[in-house]
Amino acid sequence: MAVLIKNVQLFDGRQLHKSKDILIENEKIVAIEDKIDERLVENAIEDNYQDIVKINAAGKLLTPGFIDMHVHLREPGFEYKETIETGSKAAAKGGFTTIACMPNTKPVTDSKEIVEYIYEKANVNNGVKVYPIGAITIGEKGQELTNFQELKDAGIIALSDDGRGVQNAKLMQEAFNNAKSLEIPIIIHAEDDSLAASGHLHDGQKAKELNIKGIPSTSESIMVARDILLAESAKAHVHFAHLSAKESVDWIEVAKAKGIHVTCEVTPQHLVMCDEDILEDHGNYKVNPPIRSNEDQNALIDALNKGVIDIIATDHAPHSDDEKNSGIEKSYFGMTGLETAFAVLYTKLVLTGKISLERVLESLTSKPAEIFNINRGHIFVGSVADMVLIDLNDKKVVEVDKFESKGKNSPFINWDLHGWPVLTMVAGKVIYKDERV
Repeated sequence: MAVLIKNVQLFDGRQLHKSKDILIENEKIVAIEDKIDERLVENAIEDNYQDIVKINAAGKLLTPGFIDMHVHLREPGFEYKETIETGSKAAAKGGFTTIACMPNTKPVTDSKEIVEYIYEKANVNNGVKVYPIGAITIGEKGQELTNFQELKDAGIIALSDDGRGVQNAKLMQEAFNNAKSLEIPIIIHAEDDSLAASGHLHDGQKAKELNIKGIPSTSESIMVARDILLAESAKAHVHFAHLSAKESVDWIEVAKAKGIHVTCEVTPQHLVMCDEDILEDHGNYKVNPPIRSNEDQNALIDALNKGVIDIIATDHAPHSDDEKNSGIEKSYFGMTGLETAFAVLYTKLVLTGKISLERVLESLTSKPAEIFNINRGHIFVGSVADMVLIDLNDKKVVEVDKFESKGKNSPFINWDLHGWPVLTMVAGKVIYKDERV
């Protein structure tokens, strides 16, 4: 079967095109033209000419499938929060065709057996590509390094102890040296436990108002500075997860100017919220790192615009209702994000003129693909047809009872948002379609 998409606004991974026709056959894109007439279709496709689906996409945007390098799928061990299957369904609904899952499962993804298990489970899902991230230390305990070679051979895409920062600098230096020898990126959860211990919100005015112990920005930025120096010494690739603090951005800007191999990400929630937006003592506002000050938020937006911050990742972290409905102090850290990411970014950043549509799309597609050497993120003749169709004019309220994810812990509940994915394809096959399409 072939698919012909007509009259669509196209983002190809680099730039926007006002109107294009795209022909897909045998999982790949075989033609991109201003207008594709029926003779070209007949000549281009190998199968029966009658076996073709035509989509009139006038007024809609087509982009490469989104890539999320920071997702918690919770399986194995915490299937009551999320599974690889439900997380993949949530990804498809949000327009994500490739996701990377963090290792803080039970057991931790610190052996080839767990990596193989994740691939086995993902291969029978809806087609969303799932890449495991291996743990830096055994059990994420920060005491002994995992077998990096074994994990790489099993198929990990990066290493991380996400959820915990590796506190021992000597061990972290050894990790960077080993990762460099194997050319594996290390994703850093930058947090100094001695500074962040027992905190729940950003150490600012909102924490004082709610009488809740705060987490200072220095708990992040001091570890960013440390690991930049360690990565520089090893000449390794360090990638910083979910940046939240202005000072962290400052360190990374200096590091990039020096030519150190450093990349980083920011989440939608840290881009569109500050601690002043926390309206009540509810666990849905609790995330690590915390939503910080308006000054930090503006610094993150500016850094994304300038390319100091490379990509956007959701840090999708589903929890059960019991784990998030006990107030901020007693709730677990984490927010869901796969299904709302683009609409949040488009509504709060693009429509308000803070960030261009092209920059948002690049940070979700071609940039993560290039940084982590993933053969996706672009649309060109010959590329695999992983794509998402978005209705920029579609406006609806976030309703968690319609989430595919098991996790309902979103800070965006009842937000009125524009720009929703309406169709997601992997290798030319539709894996999600809005019921109204």
